[in-house]
Amino acid sequence: MLQPVPSSPAMPASDTPALPQNIEAEAALLGAMMIDNRLCEDVQIKLREEHFFEPLHGRIYTQILRLVDRNMIANPVTLRPLFDSDEAMKELGGPAYLAQLTGSGAALIGARDFATQIYDLALLRALVGVGRGMVESAMDTSDEVDPKTQIEQAEVALYKVAEEGGEQGSTKSFLQAATEAVKNAERALNSGGHVSGITTGLDSLNAKMGGLHRSDLIILAGRPGMGKTSLATNIAFNAAQRMMRERGDDVPENKRLGAGCAFFSLEMSADQLATRILAESSGISGESLRMGKISQQDFRNLARAAAELEQLPLYIDDTPGLTIAALRTRARRLKRQRGIDLIIVDYLQLLSGGGKGGEANRVQEISEISRGLKQLAKELHVPVIALSQLSRQVEARENKRPILSDLRESGSIEQDADLVLFVYREEYYVHFQKPKEASLESGDSAADVAAFEDWQMKMSRVHGVAEVVVAKSRHGSTGTIPVKFDAKITRFSDLADSNYVVPDYE
Repeated sequence: MLQPVPSSPAMPASDTPALPQNIEAEAALLGAMMIDNRLCEDVQIKLREEHFFEPLHGRIYTQILRLVDRNMIANPVTLRPLFDSDEAMKELGGPAYLAQLTGSGAALIGARDFATQIYDLALLRALVGVGRGMVESAMDTSDEVDPKTQIEQAEVALYKVAEEGGEQGSTKSFLQAATEAVKNAERALNSGGHVSGITTGLDSLNAKMGGLHRSDLIILAGRPGMGKTSLATNIAFNAAQRMMRERGDDVPENKRLGAGCAFFSLEMSADQLATRILAESSGISGESLRMGKISQQDFRNLARAAAELEQLPLYIDDTPGLTIAALRTRARRLKRQRGIDLIIVDYLQLLSGGGKGGEANRVQEISEISRGLKQLAKELHVPVIALSQLSRQVEARENKRPILSDLRESGSIEQDADLVLFVYREEYYVHFQKPKEASLESGDSAADVAAFEDWQMKMSRVHGVAEVVVAKSRHGSTGTIPVKFDAKITRFSDLADSNYVVPDYE
């Protein structure tokens, strides 16, 4: 709550400059609102009781809004009974003070400007409070103090001032929460694809999950070689491309399914990720791009794809060794400066927590990281997709389709996640089971020929097919979605072939 900031113990009150405020503007605004109640419609969108420097003015403002909300006239006469016992009002001459506020009708002309100034001054007071808190914390040199934690707390406080006017709480009435839920349902209905969140670019995945929902932590896990980074890159590209297209079509912000994306790549460099995206967009093999094995026509296609994606709202941070605190700081900055609505982290185990490390503390550290990512999703009101490795025990099983207990190093990942997705490609394992090529014409035994033909049949069934397993979902059912995977350009897409049989996950 934006309240008058107490003077710092570090400096005498007499030396403390007056806090930013304009009591006259507050009085003039209240007078104008009582003269013309229609002003409440514009003012209440931004201004709240705690934005007034004088607490009495804040209480008067709230009572005016309450009367108007009940379709009653709000003027000095109707407000008088509400302030008969108000001690602060008595000090100013009693309820007659309300009539004094309406003394100047000229205030009607600048009422909206007064409201803006009151709000801006409240932000400045909140900023002063943050600054003084930072000074007091920094002056504390006891052993228990962690400077990095102080920086993180200061960043959180500054972000709240920048985004919410210093609002401390986020309590919502059921009416507010239900209204938001109805808006999401309406958005899904109007999308045509039943998507209430941000699109993944895959219709089959959207149909199962309803898109990527705000404030959700989504864990995308898989063994090496399964394509989890490729799927994450595809989702980032699809969401950003949809956002770019919607901006060009002037789609209202509350109806957009695309999103600007921040991609924190702790494993791959920015240019490696860009190569993958360009390969997907141009249809040229990423390997060919890296090795220069492309024709002049391919190069022209590449240049065209790069030109089309110049304004793509996809921001890649490839800083190695990020801590969870540093990542949250960078994410807040991107949210504030670039308006990103989707965050992807590749991958969770490469982040470090605030502890001193060591094998004994690794589980606790992973818990801190997963909890921090969930808090970030709620704080910024965006979906956060965190990629995760799976333990090697998957390889020891005959059935290598992953399950929740395979999540590596900590059960807290499963606990904190709203959605857990596994990427599984049976083709990867079948490929390594290839027996010796055999044929009857070559004089090979019937058993060898049968084994080779059996492998060929398996390979033809699983070639180019991947599965996205929804192993946990707080918003819906679990299950398996078959998708197409083009390894050449590392692109996932919807599977057109309905003959692929999905095994029961449950």
